[in-house]
Amino acid sequence: MATDYDAPRRNETDDMAEDSLDELKARRNEAQSSAVDVDESDTAESFELPGADLSGEELTVKVLPKQADEFTCGSCFLVHHRSRLAETRGNLFICRDCAA
Repeated sequence: MATDYDAPRRNETDDMAEDSLDELKARRNEAQSSAVDVDESDTAESFELPGADLSGEELTVKVLPKQADEFTCGSCFLVHHRSRLAETRGNLFICRDCAA
């Protein structure tokens, strides 16, 4: 089929301006559906609730002791690398986050 590229183009706003009010109401009712799309893979079984009993679970995280180039912040009590040291207050080391 041949296309006339010189003809004026019509878009949806042109079509809607010509529609009657009854046609627009009918289209709106057709577009709205009472059915809800539910994804079967998105079930509540995969979520952990607060206070759930996790006594039967085992952790498989290897905990390393504090290394020689690390310090414990005296304010937030997190272990940081020495490059994060902002200041020393007496015997306490303070990280950059807590010093700001």
